[in-house]
Parts: sequence; C-alpha cells; structure tokens
Amino acid sequence: MKVLDKITLILFSTLILIIAIILALLMFGWIRFSTIAGLFADAIASETATRVILVSCAVCVILAIRAIFFGGSSETSEGMTGEGILLENESGKLLITRDTLENLVNGVAKGFENTQSVSTKVILDKQNTLKVFVSLVVLQSTIINELSVNLQNRIKEVVKNATGLEVKAIDVKIKNVAAPEVKKEV
Repeated sequence: MKVLDKITLILFSTLILIIAIILALLMFGWIRFSTIAGLFADAIASETATRVILVSCAVCVILAIRAIFFGGSSETSEGMTGEGILLENESGKLLITRDTLENLVNGVAKGFENTQSVSTKVILDKQNTLKVFVSLVVLQSTIINELSVNLQNRIKEVVKNATGLEVKAIDVKIKNVAAPEVKKEV
C-alpha cells in the first residue's frame, strides 16, 4: 500500500470515528445539538478557521475522489497481480501468469514415466513464492515416496530456473493407482 493510500485510509477512518462518536453522544443525550451547532457557528465566524475548514474539506474531497476512482492498483513493481506475478527490471515488465506456472509444473510431472494423469494448482503469495499442489494418478509399480521426492525436487529446480521464483512448498496427492496396461496379442 502506498503512503498516500495509507494517509487517506487513516484520515477517513479518523473522520468516521469522530462522526460516529458525536452521533452516539447526541443519541444518548450526553451532549446537546445546540452545543455542536454553537461550535460550528464559532468556527465559521472566524475567517482563519473558515479557511482551514474549507481547505480541509477540499483535501478530503480530492482524496475521496482519488480513492474511489483511482485507488487500489493491482500491480506493483515486483509483486502480485490478479493474474500472476509481475516482475520488473530496467528493460521492462514480465507477467508470469498462474496458468503458465501450472503448465510448467504439469510438464515436469508428466515427464516422469510412472505418472498417468496430472493436475496442478499454484497459489501465489505476496513474497513472490509459490505453493504448488500436484494431484497424480500413478502406475501400480511406482514407488510413491521416491516419485514424490524426485517430483518435488525437479519442480523446484525447473520453476527456479525458468522464472527465478522460489517454490515454498509442493504438496503431492496420489489420487489413484492405475493398473499397468496389458498388451493384447492378436
């Protein structure tokens, strides 16, 4: 979050808090409306106070318009977007989409000879690290623990080499064990 966004959020939160407290005090009868009206009348009577209030209102309106129409940019110089991870260097920007990362992981998993069906899900976090979920159907002759360790190491290596991103965790789920294909003699 940018500094101006933080200032805007703090300013509006403080204003809403003050208004809520004043309204609650009025509703409970702990202060009278005439007291609040008198404070505003005194403030408007002074030329300096009027200018300060006018400038404060103008700043609030400008910040409100900015927050409503131009706030919350989804891209950072090196961070998350709605679609993937945006990397920036002196030559330009690179957006690595979630689909790209999932296809990269699928390709690695399909490269192992005992895997039949592969599906992946990639979760991106704000530190540019990934969490990968791989779901597999493997052949009956597969040593599952060995396949899992080799697959995890290979995915980390390929993703790091291809994108420069760290893989935080790789969770492997074996959905099913398929019987080996039997060749029929004709």
